[in-house]
Amino acid sequence: MGAIIFACILAAFLGYIYGNRIRPNQKLRKALAEVRQKCQAVLEEGRKGVYKTLVQEEQKSSELVVEVKELAVTQAGQVKVQYLSAYYKNPAFRTRKGEALLQEVQGLLGDYLPASEIEWYEQEDRHAHLRAFVQAIDTVKHPHQLRKLHHGK
Repeated sequence: MGAIIFACILAAFLGYIYGNRIRPNQKLRKALAEVRQKCQAVLEEGRKGVYKTLVQEEQKSSELVVEVKELAVTQAGQVKVQYLSAYYKNPAFRTRKGEALLQEVQGLLGDYLPASEIEWYEQEDRHAHLRAFVQAIDTVKHPHQLRKLHHGK
């Protein structure tokens, strides 16, 4: 009879430890890993910007606005870009939309654009905050590193 009571108390204690200590830590680790992965994806997505140019055809013209993503930079100051979206300010100028418009833009402008003519989005502050956040996640993930930081070792 005493063994059964002892086994029940031990099972309840171990269940309490598992339910209140181990399981929440596993969920927290999974959540932190997911957040860290999403932050890394944002950091690696690269610089984005806007390129504007005037397109003329048969005495008609319209400003073409293109959102681009930087893929690489040449030594000559050209930027290899991926076209993300585009539109004409004068919608009656050309009526293509979506993927057809992006293919048209690729044909008009090519793969490389001058770096000086692209207006880059300011993302440095956002990326600095994300890097600090990822570093904080790593510190929480490895608490022994936190102790080293506090003790200067």
